[in-house]
Amino acid sequence: MRFHFAESMTNPEYYIPLAQAAEAAGYFGFVIPDSLIYPKASDTAYAYTSDGGREFLENKPFLESFIAATAMGAATEKLHFTTNVLKLPVRPPVYSAKLASSIAAVTRNRFSLGAGLSVWPEDYAVMGVPWEKRGERFDECIAIFRGLTAGGYFEFHGQHYDLPPIKLNPVPSKPIEVLIGGHSDAALKRAARNDGWMYAGGGIDALIPLIEKYHAFREQAGRASAPHKVFATDMGNVSLDTIKRYADLGVTDLAVAFRNLYAVEEDSQPLQDKLDDMRRFADAIIANV
Repeated sequence: MRFHFAESMTNPEYYIPLAQAAEAAGYFGFVIPDSLIYPKASDTAYAYTSDGGREFLENKPFLESFIAATAMGAATEKLHFTTNVLKLPVRPPVYSAKLASSIAAVTRNRFSLGAGLSVWPEDYAVMGVPWEKRGERFDECIAIFRGLTAGGYFEFHGQHYDLPPIKLNPVPSKPIEVLIGGHSDAALKRAARNDGWMYAGGGIDALIPLIEKYHAFREQAGRASAPHKVFATDMGNVSLDTIKRYADLGVTDLAVAFRNLYAVEEDSQPLQDKLDDMRRFADAIIANV
């Protein structure tokens, strides 16, 4: 199992020292959250908190995901970066492909795209993107992202995007993984067609029926034997027994957080405490797996 450090909505000055420390401690990667805007008013519930509340996001600092990956990637040598998850269909897909290709060039292929649908219509509205048929738009964004980052001229003629033959330079020397986040059947099917699935969290018991569906959809898509990743995020006290349970379910990558990232209060944990938590987990778990 590969271990990734999960931190978000913290002091932006902490990210580079945290990334460097994670690399030194033996973590494989660092997962990067994504949020664009916080609307003053919204009637939409958040799917991944127990009460549907989104107050935990207000007044929290969010670096643009691509910029955070670039900054941390330039400050490290081996650490891998995965967005968890980027709101791909609210962004122009050609520009997303350009940014990701540039990150891959700067980091020597240490970047994976975790992507999902934004659950909030406000994100689409302020970016000038229709909320309707967002699933179709998402699939076209993925196709454009893959086509352009593969190198050579690529054209696309879909329902939502129409591109003449164009190419990007530089492009990665190997394909950028596309992992899909979300818990709906549509998200799991999309993950099965791509390079893997990112579980947003909620504990092992809630993971079991979802991962069973995911594997069933991989069978239906004819991709049961294809290489893939399953990410889980755990914000609890992770033990070796917990790691074994995740591994037995087929989790390949575990992102660990040492505080409640959904807490409404602003993060006041000092950087040194974060570094101590990171090192403690590395000594107790990573060194013994």
